[in-house]
Amino acid sequence: MMKAEDVAHYLQDHPQFFDEYADLLADIHIPHPQDDRVVSINERQVIALRERNRVLQDKLLELISFGEENDAIGEKMHRLAIALLSVSSMDEFFTALNFSLREDFTVPLVAMRLWNISCGDQTYVELTPASKDVHSIAGSLSQPYCGNHIADEIKQWFGEGAEHLNSFSMIPLNTAQTIGLLVLGSPDAERFYPEMGTLHLKRLGELVCTTIARYDLTASGSKAIQDSLSNEQQT
Repeated sequence: MMKAEDVAHYLQDHPQFFDEYADLLADIHIPHPQDDRVVSINERQVIALRERNRVLQDKLLELISFGEENDAIGEKMHRLAIALLSVSSMDEFFTALNFSLREDFTVPLVAMRLWNISCGDQTYVELTPASKDVHSIAGSLSQPYCGNHIADEIKQWFGEGAEHLNSFSMIPLNTAQTIGLLVLGSPDAERFYPEMGTLHLKRLGELVCTTIARYDLTASGSKAIQDSLSNEQQT
């Protein structure tokens, strides 16, 4: 007994079939895909083409939307780079970075801890010592992490606002050595999700590292950081 698949394969292998039996195109009626009416094969083909065109249009609009979003993020990254190039101290650096992330990138809460550097003034909250576990987490990240869970110690960096946060991005500040961890937090559970692209977040980390290198007073600290970033850009 012939199966539906056999009929489909036959028609695919014999495209001239409907040339020889053209009347069938008008005589054969099939169910409409959206209601109980019946339509001819020609009508059904038009419906299928319209649906395919709609799907392609939706995909095109989605690509345009992604492109516009990337352009907007690129502009924000450019403004941040200009701002960080303009700072003349670590104090100005922390202020400019936090302002840009909160106001331009609309990140509700930002936290950062730095280690293996010396910038003279050790009273900045960003230089508060972090545990070995945090050092290990930062050192293990080859790419920024995005998701709904972070270590309790890191979450406490956000203070009273921590209880309202539902998604996070951890950006490792890794150069010749691990020098810190930048963490972004949002109450929106979908703001930072595992499948999202991290290219701009990685570039953010590179900008932070490059700026810190200008004020790192540790022996050969600045040179090591800058050499590492230069090598990354070349590869």
